[in-house]
Amino acid sequence: MKRLNPLTSAALLSFTVLAHAKTQPHFADTTSFLDACDRIVGAISNASAVFYPPSAQYTADIAHWATSSIMQSVCSVEPGTPQDVAEILRILDDTRTPFAVKGGGHATNPGFSSTPGVHISMTRFNKVNVDHVANTVAIGAGLAWDDVYAALDGTGLNVCGGRVTGVGVAGFILGGGYSWKTNQFGLTIDTLVSIELVLPNGTIKTVTASDEDLWFGLRGGFNNYGIVTNFVLNAHPQGEVWGGYAIIFDFSIDEVNAAIVRFQKEVTDKKAAILPTYNTIANVHSVELFMFYDGPEPPQGIFDHFLAIFDIPELSSTSFLKFFKSLPADDFLATRGHFSTVSVLDYSSAFLNALVNETHFWGAKLAEMGLLDTLVSYDVEPFDPALFSYGLTPSAYPPDRSRPLFPTNIYFAWADPSLDAAVADALRQTTDALRAAAVADGQDVANAFSYGNYALLGTAVEGVYGANVPRLAEIRKTVDPTNVMGLAGGFKF
Repeated sequence: MKRLNPLTSAALLSFTVLAHAKTQPHFADTTSFLDACDRIVGAISNASAVFYPPSAQYTADIAHWATSSIMQSVCSVEPGTPQDVAEILRILDDTRTPFAVKGGGHATNPGFSSTPGVHISMTRFNKVNVDHVANTVAIGAGLAWDDVYAALDGTGLNVCGGRVTGVGVAGFILGGGYSWKTNQFGLTIDTLVSIELVLPNGTIKTVTASDEDLWFGLRGGFNNYGIVTNFVLNAHPQGEVWGGYAIIFDFSIDEVNAAIVRFQKEVTDKKAAILPTYNTIANVHSVELFMFYDGPEPPQGIFDHFLAIFDIPELSSTSFLKFFKSLPADDFLATRGHFSTVSVLDYSSAFLNALVNETHFWGAKLAEMGLLDTLVSYDVEPFDPALFSYGLTPSAYPPDRSRPLFPTNIYFAWADPSLDAAVADALRQTTDALRAAAVADGQDVANAFSYGNYALLGTAVEGVYGANVPRLAEIRKTVDPTNVMGLAGGFKF
C-alpha cells in the first residue's frame, strides 16, 4: 500500500482562533470549543499539555499523512496519563464539544481522527515494554509500528503488526489488523491479551476476554467505547527473515497475474506472504511486489514464479526491522488520499484482469481530468484461507469468520483539493465495478463485509459489521449512555 508523508502547509495554519471559529460551517457557535480547551488546561496534570494554533506542537498534533484528513481544531491536547484522559472526557461530555482522537494519523476519512473542536493526540503514550516471562509486549496507543519494531529489534520477539511504515498502532489494532504474520497467528486483534481503556464516564479499566461485551466491541469496533491508552499483545519468537521488493511495468502483467493465482492456490506454507500492488500514475502502469518469508530462507518453489518475472537483486536473510524499513512507503508524495476496499473470496484470473482494467481505466480517466499527478493503486492481499480461525471468541470485526474474505485495498492519491469530490466519486465507481466483477466471477460477495480501516467515508456500518451492529449498539448504550464518543468521528453505532 502506498503511503504519503504528512505534508502540512503554513498557509493552513496562519489563522487566529477567532477566524477559525467564524469559518466552521458545521457548527453554529464554536466559541464554546475554546471554553472546553481552557477547562482542560485547568484540569490536567503536568504530564499533559494543551496547544493552540499556530504553534509547532499544535501543527504536529493535527497532522495526518494525507492532508485531506486534516481539520483545523481550536486546540490540541496531549494527555500523558489515563487519569488526564478521564478528565478530558468528562469535560467534553459536560460541554458537548466535538473532539477527535489521533494515534498515528493514518486515517484517510476526514473527521475520523480530526475535528474542528478539541483534537486529542495520543503521542505521549509512547512506551514499549517487553515481558519475557509472559511473552507479551505492552504498546502505547500513540506509537507507530515503526517505533514498535525498532523497540523489539534484538529482543528475539515480535508481534503481529503493520506491514508498511507510517501506520499507527491504535487505529490499526482497533480496526482488526492484517499483518505479515496473519497467516500464522490471525488478525492482530486475535493476539490481544488486554486493552487499557478510559471509559466515557472516566473510569479506567483493563479490558480482557473476561469482559465479554467490551472485549467483543473493542476488537474491531474502533473508538466507540472510550479512549484506549495501551495494548498488550502476545509476542512470538522472531529470528531472521527473507524478503524484498521489486517493480515491473505493463508488459509482464499477465505473467504477474498468473503467478499470483498460482501462489494463492499452491502455497500452503503459512510463513510466506505477498503483497502485490497494481499502480498507474501519469498513464504509466506498473506492478510492485512485496515478498516475505518468516525465516532466513524460503523453501524452494514458493516464490520461484515471481523471481522468474521480476528483476530482483539477490535476496538474503535480514532482521525483521531491516526488512520492514526497506519497503518503499513514501514514493508518491501527493498531499491527499483516500482508501476504499472490495472483499473477495478468490484472486482468480478473471478478477485480476478486471482489476488491471480498472487500474488502466481510472489512470486514463483522471489524467483526462487534468489529474496527471494522481496515483491509482490497487493492493491484492491473498492470505491463508484459515486467517479468521485464530480468534477464540467473537469480535466486532470480522462479523463472519466462517469463510475467508480478502480485503483488496484501493488507494487514490492526488494534490488538488478542488477535486476531492471527483476522486471520491471515482473511488465509489471503481469499488462497485470490482465488486460486480467478483460477483460475475461466481463469488458470493455482493453483500460481503468491508474492512473498516480501508472502508471509504459513507460506507454504512452494516457494510463493515454486518449482523453485529445491533449488539455493538447495545454495548455502546450501556457503556456510553450520554454518547460521549458520538462527539468523535468514525463508524458509529
